[in-house]
Amino acid sequence: MPKKAKNDHEPRSLATDDAPGWEPLSQAGRPVGIKDIARALGISIGTVDRAIHSRGGISPITNERVLKMAQTLGYKPNLAARFLKAPRQVRVAINLPARIGSFFDAVRAGIRDAARPFQAGVELQFRTHPALGEGDEELFREALEDGSKGIIIVPGHPAQLRLWIRRAAQRRIPVVCVVTDAPGTERLTAVSTDSFVSGAMVAELLHLTVRTSGTIGVFTGDLSTFDHSEKVRGFKHGLSSIKASLSTSNVIETHDDESTAYTQARELLALDHSLKAIYVSTANSLTVIHALEELDPERRVALVTTDLFPQLVPFLKSGRVLATIYQRPEAQGRMAFEALHHFLVDGRCPPPRIKLNPHIVMRSNLELFLDRIAVSPPRNSRERVS
Repeated sequence: MPKKAKNDHEPRSLATDDAPGWEPLSQAGRPVGIKDIARALGISIGTVDRAIHSRGGISPITNERVLKMAQTLGYKPNLAARFLKAPRQVRVAINLPARIGSFFDAVRAGIRDAARPFQAGVELQFRTHPALGEGDEELFREALEDGSKGIIIVPGHPAQLRLWIRRAAQRRIPVVCVVTDAPGTERLTAVSTDSFVSGAMVAELLHLTVRTSGTIGVFTGDLSTFDHSEKVRGFKHGLSSIKASLSTSNVIETHDDESTAYTQARELLALDHSLKAIYVSTANSLTVIHALEELDPERRVALVTTDLFPQLVPFLKSGRVLATIYQRPEAQGRMAFEALHHFLVDGRCPPPRIKLNPHIVMRSNLELFLDRIAVSPPRNSRERVS
């Protein structure tokens, strides 16, 4: 007795889907196309095209019928044909801060790594502004005017970029946020570690490590930056949910300025005699460590930092830093580029948020991460990958 087809809607000539090189075929023996879907539903090719490519202009019911029929027939988009219609050169603008170069150089390296395999030709237009929320509006304007097909940004002050992101959307230029988000705007997606979870992890770690009651000082960059505020929120929520004997002493905004962080760390250590721990929620931790080395030589204050870079390694090995939360900057850069490139080239829409799992790095597992912090040196601001 002949074996029953896997799907009652499939023509009998279909090969099994586990055969090498399998591709769904129409009754005419060719790959299933938009015409086959239209014929099966008795609707126009234009309607199917609008549903398949999310162009709008049709009812939700019709849209759902088309997508279900496409799945039933085994339709796969012809990426080769679409590529021939796509621009032969895709320019992507990447606007990143200069401050905390160890982190953002790794983001750049991830973007370069993701762009390298594409033979079609991708031009990476790197631009640098001084710091989060400083000088990025002017760079955004330049990206809108230089023919870029997509833009990657780090929105330090999302409210200031809302209008610029809307202008990009009106010109059909997708914007991807990386490292931090601009919620409530018309950006395509945002790629970052889960900041709320990062803060909650630190709260739990310090609760398990510091056995006496006392206070914790929290150093952040700028609370108007979504990533920074979410870490603080997650940290406070974490302490509250586990009913820790520790409480937040103060949340200090350093605006990622090293001298400010150093001065404020010394003031905190001098004034708060119940201080048991410090959480630095950005990569701006070195001067806080220096203040601790000077005023806390007995290492009574536990310290948890953020990110992983060469200068931090000796302090992890010595135990001065209890742990650091690694935000995987290269992975963030790579995934941000991939999400944008897939959207530009094959019309694949990413989820609205792409969250990475933060990693806890301690002395015991440090060696497993050391190969990840050697990033490529900065290159020219304008790069072509081909």
